[in-house]
Amino acid sequence: MNDRYDAGYGGDQYELVGYDEYNQPVYRQVPAQQTQQTQQPPQQQPYDPYGQQQQGYAYDPYATGSQQQSPQYDTGTQQPYDTGRQAPQSGYDPYATGTTTAYDPYGQTASSGQQPQVAEQTAYIPQQSGPAEDTEAPKAPETGERDYGTEQFAFVEEPTDDSEDVIDWLNFTENRTERREEAKRRARGRVVALVVVLALVVSGGVGYLWYAGKLPGVSSSAAKSGTTTATGAQNRDVIVVHLHNTGKGGTSSVLLVDNTTLKQGTTVLLPNSLALTDDDGNTTTLAKSVGDDGTSGTVDQLNTVLGTGIEGTWRLDTPYLQNLVDLVGNIDLDTNADVPDPAATKKGAAPLVHKGKDQTLSGRMAVAYATYRASGEAQNAQLERFGQVMQAVLRQLTSDPTAATTTVQTLAQILDPPLTDKDLGTFLAKLADLAKSGDYKTALLPVQNDGTLTAQASASVVKDILGGTAKSPDEGSAVRVAVQNATGVKDDTEKARVVLLNGGFTFLEAGTTSGTSATSKITYSDAADKENATEVAKTLGLPTSTVTKGTVAANADVSVVLGTDYKPSSSS
Repeated sequence: MNDRYDAGYGGDQYELVGYDEYNQPVYRQVPAQQTQQTQQPPQQQPYDPYGQQQQGYAYDPYATGSQQQSPQYDTGTQQPYDTGRQAPQSGYDPYATGTTTAYDPYGQTASSGQQPQVAEQTAYIPQQSGPAEDTEAPKAPETGERDYGTEQFAFVEEPTDDSEDVIDWLNFTENRTERREEAKRRARGRVVALVVVLALVVSGGVGYLWYAGKLPGVSSSAAKSGTTTATGAQNRDVIVVHLHNTGKGGTSSVLLVDNTTLKQGTTVLLPNSLALTDDDGNTTTLAKSVGDDGTSGTVDQLNTVLGTGIEGTWRLDTPYLQNLVDLVGNIDLDTNADVPDPAATKKGAAPLVHKGKDQTLSGRMAVAYATYRASGEAQNAQLERFGQVMQAVLRQLTSDPTAATTTVQTLAQILDPPLTDKDLGTFLAKLADLAKSGDYKTALLPVQNDGTLTAQASASVVKDILGGTAKSPDEGSAVRVAVQNATGVKDDTEKARVVLLNGGFTFLEAGTTSGTSATSKITYSDAADKENATEVAKTLGLPTSTVTKGTVAANADVSVVLGTDYKPSSSS
């Protein structure tokens, strides 16, 4: 590897002058004259496998000690270059102990000693680097980071600007992992919340079905015991509807009842013969009250008789009923009679409404059926047809309060105060929901021929459906007295009526019994009416011993049963 520096190479001659402190050979150029005098023709030296070369200036890469001692360079007299065998060269001391011993593979120890320093300036050799700088790198300021010198460790790269990008990438990767974990935790939380909500909905639905007695195989405790919620604890919304037949005349009245406690809707049919008391205390009928006193007066009289609270009156003329049926899209019901066409001029024309099941009626057909009353039929037959039409309309009407209100407003009907379009629309929407679910029925208020209420009406309709109870009269109002005749003399009822009216009481006829009673009986239900019952006995000329606490008619404060001991002349 040193051939390029051998004698005769390229015309320039160099000679070994020693080794530097790093044990590297140092050469110098031999002057041209000396080269001519001392240089001998180059001779190829054989390769010595044991590290000994024939030329003394050769470089021993293995530092075996066979390297010949380089002669000292004398600045005075130039010495010819000795090409003979040189003394063994001491090896490199890696531990810098100052004394090195050449390694002899055959057990011979080379001479030791410190390498003499070269006094003159180190010669420059082309294509060969000069002596290395001090390998001890200057200490970097203590900044917390270890400093490396790239001249010592070639594998340590210089810091680049990409380090910040790497840190950013690591932070991005870590943040993305955290976001994924957070998303998984949120998803698990949503699943748990959904399961909890579904469990609550299912349990609530089962509980409602159990409470309502609709759970298959299970009935509510109220159904098992045969009892219902207390009448006084139930909340009811009531509106009275008066159908006015603008073509033939006459009216038909029903009560629309929404029992919000039991979730039950009912249409109560009110016969026109129902006895009422006008503002003057005179007995009248429902039909006559609607025609004479109007809606407001009739509501007050109905509240007095039935003991309920009617919230509004809906006057529904037949043209508006026809428009209402057309707006909801026709109705379906089971008809019980063939209804002729009112507009037919020829005898024997086909009926407008046919008798049968699931008959579809338009607005005009619905009006004809609701107002139809065959020859010889009681008014209750026509009233029941009107009730069928009203229930069919509710089944077809929307359950949305807003849409139902729009339907009412589309009728362009002027309602009687305090009822408004919104109130009526919301009320009808609730009933429509009950009618669609099957929680709706129609009931006829049973009255006697004279228009008075019976005990059956008081129990099944007035009390159970309307929640009516005997009310204490308002301050300054007359006490209501229901009189039932058990004397066997029909005129005794009218005589008692005159006496009570003259005494300042309101007379309510309770009918006539089939048999007679020997003694009269006066009862009251509220302790506050005890004194009023005593006054009634005195007015009728009966002893006060006939006054007892008991059951009274639903629309009365005091009930009187006239027996054979009643003497009309004594009360005059």
